[in-house]
Amino acid sequence: MENNNAAQPAAPAAEAAAPSNKRRRALTALASVVVLAGAGWGVYEWLVASHYESTDNAYVQGNVIQITPQIGGTVMAIMADDTDLVKAGQPLVQLDPSDAKVALDQAEAALAQAVRQVRTLYVNNASLAAQVSLRQSDIVRAQSDIARAQDDLKRRQALSGNGAVSKEELNHSETALANAKSALAAAQANALAAREQLTSNQSLTEGTSVEQHPSVQAAAAKVREAYLATQRVAMPAPVEGYVAKRTVQLGQRVAAGTPMMSIVPLNQLWVDANFKEVQLRNIRIDQPVKLTADLYGKKVEYDGRVAGLGVGTGAAFALLPAQNATGNWIKVVQRVPVRIALDPEQLKANPLRVGLSMDAEIDVSKKGGKMLADAPRDSALVQTQVYSKLDHGADAEVERIIAANLGREMTRKAPATNSNNHGGPAASQAQPG
Repeated sequence: MENNNAAQPAAPAAEAAAPSNKRRRALTALASVVVLAGAGWGVYEWLVASHYESTDNAYVQGNVIQITPQIGGTVMAIMADDTDLVKAGQPLVQLDPSDAKVALDQAEAALAQAVRQVRTLYVNNASLAAQVSLRQSDIVRAQSDIARAQDDLKRRQALSGNGAVSKEELNHSETALANAKSALAAAQANALAAREQLTSNQSLTEGTSVEQHPSVQAAAAKVREAYLATQRVAMPAPVEGYVAKRTVQLGQRVAAGTPMMSIVPLNQLWVDANFKEVQLRNIRIDQPVKLTADLYGKKVEYDGRVAGLGVGTGAAFALLPAQNATGNWIKVVQRVPVRIALDPEQLKANPLRVGLSMDAEIDVSKKGGKMLADAPRDSALVQTQVYSKLDHGADAEVERIIAANLGREMTRKAPATNSNNHGGPAASQAQPG
């Protein structure tokens, strides 16, 4: 009986120790799980996560090409609307060509008049050369008159001593000699004036042809300008793409430079991913990028590459940049845009739109690239040949007007005349009359 009573106090103590052991084992297991999870996360971070930088602050960007008129006018036709696909060179808007045609007619008339005026300069060379020859003959005649008057005066002076010639007749001979000398001086002055006029006229024609004369070239430039204006009444699409933001309306009077619509080439898109400052230390140009768009979800993945890193944060280029030197200040982590180039074939298979949200993940395991470009671009980023063809007919129009007003004789003789213009009056005789 005594032994049974002594064992009874030990039973409650054993029962109390059992829950404590269970709690200890549970805490130990939990701590082990936490340690293993932390170790696993650390290994994952070290081996995998540290090799990638990701952000969901990324958006699709592209070239938004504004269509603006190069001349003013009234809108007569609109050949494209929002969402339409247009090809390069396809007309988009047609302006009223009436004003441009009137200006072209005026420029053509001015060119024709300039050609005829320059022709007159060449013709004047011949007439002025004839004037020089005429004035030169006047000098010869005046010199002959002086010689004859001198002979008459000498004979009369020899006979005046014996009274055979009167004093009055001797005075007449002296007067005749003085008049002859005056006539010679006048003839020489007239000849000099004629030569100066010829030299002045030759300076306007020397070393050039009618077609290349500065006056003709200036008028031809006005014709080309007016011809271009007639071609610019139809506005072509500079590139292939889709129309967006059409604001032009029929009958609207537009000035040069007025935005009328935009064209977005969807094969020329890229992504601007805005990474935090702390994420930039390992990002380099040409690193591979995996991208997904909210438009398609995870089922469509784009392969890109880092094309460049921005040279400033978004706040630095904001319309109203932050003024951190005034008042209270709270540090805000800044972001820098990283440009990511997309694969054109993937864009063709799964088209994107400008402004769509993207998720970007850069593989930064290879850090041998550059953070900034170290050489300028060696070719044009984008270009178009659409506008270079507008003036192809201008030269033909100028040549037609010049030929129509040049004259057949001038066309035949002008080349020889150009080389002879340096030869003075005799050379000028070759000019057509």
